[in-house]
Amino acid sequence: MAKVKPFRGLRPPRELVEQVESRPYDVLDSEEARQEAGDNEKSLYHIIKPEIDFPVGTSEYDPRVYEKAAENFQKFQQNGWLVQDKEDCYYIYAQTMNGKTQYGLVVGAWVNDYTEGRIKKHELTRRDKEEDRMKHVRVNDANMEPVFFAYPDNEVLDNLIMRYAKTEPVYDFVAPIDGFRHQFWIVDDQSDMQTITDEFAKMPSLYIADGHHRSAAAALVGAEKQRLNPSHNGTEEYNYFMAVCFQASQLTILDYNRVLKDLNGLTPEQLLEALSKNFIVSDMGTEIYKPQQLHEFSMYLAQHWYKLVAREGTYDASDPIGVLDVDISSRLILDEILNIGDLRSSKRIDFVGGLRGLTELKRRVDSGEMQMALALYPVSMKQIIDIADSGKIMPPKATWFEPKLRSGLVVHKLS
Repeated sequence: MAKVKPFRGLRPPRELVEQVESRPYDVLDSEEARQEAGDNEKSLYHIIKPEIDFPVGTSEYDPRVYEKAAENFQKFQQNGWLVQDKEDCYYIYAQTMNGKTQYGLVVGAWVNDYTEGRIKKHELTRRDKEEDRMKHVRVNDANMEPVFFAYPDNEVLDNLIMRYAKTEPVYDFVAPIDGFRHQFWIVDDQSDMQTITDEFAKMPSLYIADGHHRSAAAALVGAEKQRLNPSHNGTEEYNYFMAVCFQASQLTILDYNRVLKDLNGLTPEQLLEALSKNFIVSDMGTEIYKPQQLHEFSMYLAQHWYKLVAREGTYDASDPIGVLDVDISSRLILDEILNIGDLRSSKRIDFVGGLRGLTELKRRVDSGEMQMALALYPVSMKQIIDIADSGKIMPPKATWFEPKLRSGLVVHKLS
């Protein structure tokens, strides 16, 4: 059963939240973070992207950069830009995108639930990225940014959350860049906190939606602290890491599309002929065409859009992985025709989150930077849960969740 607890979060004062909050560390590069932070010394980028405090070109993995993160974290606390709540609390975090609002509960998730498989993942993690985030957690002795979980729909929790949603939030702002609304409430009523704890205890599993590397790093640091503490008794704060948990049905998963730098030596005509073996290929003209259903793809090639429908027998409907469009396209297009077998390491392919739209695919091909673009129908939350429950792993770059969690609304200290 899932074990969660409230915690004493560090939060910016209401009047400073819009100066402190930021996008997550992994959705922008160092130069973008430098530009967004500008001359704002209160920006969380100084902690989660501290290379911006060094000359341009300084590696984000430089040991001095991690030390600077810890130095800046202490500065934020000393200056009152982050202030710790006096008592343990749960928190509610709402995000509104295109008129749709999703409500998450901010909790301390139990490290052992991750290490023992009750917090389920659907993606592989890379050790180098895990190690980077582990160093960041270690040096700050804190989870600076939350991970993003899904949980099975729960009427009791939904009713509790909606009751708070009718009250005035502690934070309420529209973020720059994405233009989405973010709201935040504190749950400090003892009865309500017990209800949250009890309802999660009834859930057999939680599911990582986004933030696999942060989840792995946070859990591994917690497990490391358990091993290194001779007086460990299980009640320590490091036994938990910060997560925002959303009801599965509320989440929005967008398409995660591909752009290719070359056609593996083929002409456009030869590529279309090769595709016809496993797909029904239809020329849709010059107007942007978006996939309408599972097993349907759209391809932009030589200034034309094509509809590709996977032929019967090219996938196994009973296989939770084999039925995925990301697997079908990886096997039958990227690997078999274009000779791109490892999506994680190939320099011939790039990925475009669905929020940018298919116009971004067209732009990158028309510019000559890329030769072909492939748009996929979005994965469903049910598919993610089915795969996680089966113990299998999705192919890389399969899901794109929006809106992204803003960082800096609350921080979890490990001691």
